[in-house]
Amino acid sequence: MSRGRLDLQALERAVADGSIETVLTLVPDLYGRLVGKRILGNFFLEEIAKGGMHVCNYLLACDMEMDPTPGYAFTSWETGYGDMHAQPDLSTLRTAAWLDRSALVICDCRDVATHEPISVAPRNVLRRQVERARDNGWVAQMASELEFFLFRESYRDAREKGYRDLEPFGAYNEDYHILSGSFAEPVIGAIRRGADASGIPVEFSKGEASAGQHEINLRYAEALEMADRHVLYKNAAKEIAAQQGAALTFMAKWHPMHGGNSMHVHMSLCDLDGRSIFAGEELLPGAPVTASKRFRFAVGGLLEHSRDLTLLFAPTVNSYKRYREGSFAPTRVAWSFDNRTVGYRVVGQGDSVRIECRIPGGDANPYLVYAGLMAAAMDGLEREIDPGPLFEGDAYAADSLPRVAGTLPEAIAHFDKSAFVRGHFGDDVVDHIVHFARAEQAAFEGAVTDWEKARYFERG
Repeated sequence: MSRGRLDLQALERAVADGSIETVLTLVPDLYGRLVGKRILGNFFLEEIAKGGMHVCNYLLACDMEMDPTPGYAFTSWETGYGDMHAQPDLSTLRTAAWLDRSALVICDCRDVATHEPISVAPRNVLRRQVERARDNGWVAQMASELEFFLFRESYRDAREKGYRDLEPFGAYNEDYHILSGSFAEPVIGAIRRGADASGIPVEFSKGEASAGQHEINLRYAEALEMADRHVLYKNAAKEIAAQQGAALTFMAKWHPMHGGNSMHVHMSLCDLDGRSIFAGEELLPGAPVTASKRFRFAVGGLLEHSRDLTLLFAPTVNSYKRYREGSFAPTRVAWSFDNRTVGYRVVGQGDSVRIECRIPGGDANPYLVYAGLMAAAMDGLEREIDPGPLFEGDAYAADSLPRVAGTLPEAIAHFDKSAFVRGHFGDDVVDHIVHFARAEQAAFEGAVTDWEKARYFERG
């Protein structure tokens, strides 16, 4: 068994000897947050491990404030906000090394009466694409590269300051800086160690391109496992920072004068024996690497459907403030070799050749991002979509290239009207995500911002 992972027998021994007392039993929600219960180890083993637990189904139909949102077909006040069944996926059982005597497990959401998977649950949305890929003989390998900003204030202090005048854990651009990284190492190192000891293998950490910005890279894995690692790592990073009186944020754009937080996704497809179907002998024009025709077709699907999928990559109003020219966040949909100005960057060589999607932000839900990327790539493979030539040059200045959707309403419209999205996800899932996004937009439109007060209070 790999480092930090548990099976039921290991958990039974740990509960018996007192090294594990609590099992966090978790459900990923529409934001990609983890919600659930803390369950005593003995009760988890006796009742929950095989039988699961009930949680209120409003967890898949509420907003960031945990307020029930009217208008969902899935559940509502009219239906009484009943229960759904949360069934532990015991393959996700692992220690939570950053917490005292704790383990955790991620659950799948099922209907209480039929025990069928709930279609709108993000983990089930991804699982359907994983199963569809496997039916075609393919397995998707994914890796998320997540950026965040680290602050010297605690979360409580940040709230009390209205999130204004926060002090980043750094004073200058920290990209690859070892010295400034050492100043933040008490927090960053604790996150690396805590995640790696909990079955979330870590490759490295580094400073990023703004004061206080960092990145910790996780080892790649199959799509569902990688999405689980992603949400667990984000939660762990926040909790570990809080333990040290600090705070960090993955929001796409926390400050107008600083860079955004990206979620760069590396994707490759393998056959059922683990051999890359992207590797091949065909030289990519304009690039010193070879790949297969299937690699080209997969990229063709990604390029064709990117605008329809932007809502999954950028799910909030704030997400779109990250897309700025010259910011390393893409504004155009194109593919290129080792070029950080485009939406899709070809990286690696030989068996490791892969595509990096640079469009998602650190606020995106990985289950939905991965599901969208897989659906698009598979459509490209099935329809043999040609991606055209690799782009060369500065994509920010290339007016001929299609733009990434620029606002949340624009992204909602593309997603809602897309025959491709509805065909691959189903009307129930699409309508649920669209309603979620429209509620997010409505919440913003009802808010009065600091910018508005500064601009109009006296002079308006």
